[in-house]
Amino acid sequence: MSESAQDFYGRWARLYDLIARRTPGIARLRERAAAACRLEPGDTVVEMGCGTGANLPYLRERVGPEGTVIGIDFTGPVLERARAATAAYDNVHVLRGDATRPPVGSEGLEGEAGEIDAVLATFVVGMLEDPAGAVDDWCDLVGPDGTVVLANAARSQEWYAPPVNALFRAIVVLSTPPTTKFRYKDDPHVRLDEKIDAAHARLRERAVAVADETHVFGVVRLTGGRLE
Repeated sequence: MSESAQDFYGRWARLYDLIARRTPGIARLRERAAAACRLEPGDTVVEMGCGTGANLPYLRERVGPEGTVIGIDFTGPVLERARAATAAYDNVHVLRGDATRPPVGSEGLEGEAGEIDAVLATFVVGMLEDPAGAVDDWCDLVGPDGTVVLANAARSQEWYAPPVNALFRAIVVLSTPPTTKFRYKDDPHVRLDEKIDAAHARLRERAVAVADETHVFGVVRLTGGRLE
């Protein structure tokens, strides 16, 4: 991620935290995402792009006190909120790093390749240059019978989509870092759709068992894939 993107998301950390925790229906979505990870007590799960940590308590509930939850994000002010939200849990670790080069296995933590049971990424792949490549890396990171789960917002395909998508487009434009390459070369919501389609399609290709759901008027797509 560019320095300007880090500045952008860091500046709006408080607002993002409010949206992440207070949006109607978002708690149910986070419960479903955690459930889709197919976690058992004692498992290790990594969240790529954990943001302000809204998913981390749901994941910790699934793995229990004997499991391990690792959250990774690249923005300092965002991570401060994630650490504060999970300070009561000694088995939840929040690390600064790039989701495409996760610092898993550092600082004495478990999580070398083959020791991670699940990877979760919510509202992340649309910010990556090569989302399908990132999904490949996450699939390689989980062990046999591991799970990768993606949740992302894209234009709705429902019959009532036009007004929903008009609002969605406005939100995407307002929440896009003001970089010339992203803002002006491509229409943000179209480019976002392309990235999300590519990521979810790659997960379906790699997985031996796939579950797909839609939420929030068809805008949020949730895909869970079990790997061999």
